[in-house]
Amino acid sequence: MNISEAARRTGLPAKTIRYYEDIGLVTAPRDPNGYRAFTETETNKLGFLARARALGFTIEDCRDLLALWEDKSRASADVKAIAEEHLHEIEEKIESLQDMHATLSQLVHACAGDSRPDCPILKEFAKEG
Repeated sequence: MNISEAARRTGLPAKTIRYYEDIGLVTAPRDPNGYRAFTETETNKLGFLARARALGFTIEDCRDLLALWEDKSRASADVKAIAEEHLHEIEEKIESLQDMHATLSQLVHACAGDSRPDCPILKEFAKEG
C-alpha cells in the first residue's frame, strides 16, 4: 500500500511516517517506480508507534519498545521497566501541573480584574529570586 493508505489506516500524517522512516523506525520497501510500498508488517509497526506516541513515549522509548515487540524472546520485565519509568515521569508532570494550577488559581483569585493598575499576578511575576 502507498503512504496515503498507510496514513489512513494508522491515523498518522504522511509527514510523520516519512520521519519515522528517516530515523529508521520503519522501512518501507520501494516499488520499481520508487514509491513506498508499505506491507502489513510496516503498517502494524506504524500503528504500534502511533499508540505509543499517543501515550507520550519518547522516540527512543518507542524504538526500544518496538525492538522488544519484535523480539519474541523478550522478557516482559524489560517492557514493564520502560513503561514504569514513563509512568513515573507522567506522575511528576502531573504534580508539577497541579502546583502550577494551585499557584495560578491563587493569583487569579487575588486579582480584582478591574480598571485599577494594581495586579497581584504581575507583582508575583516581578519578584526577584
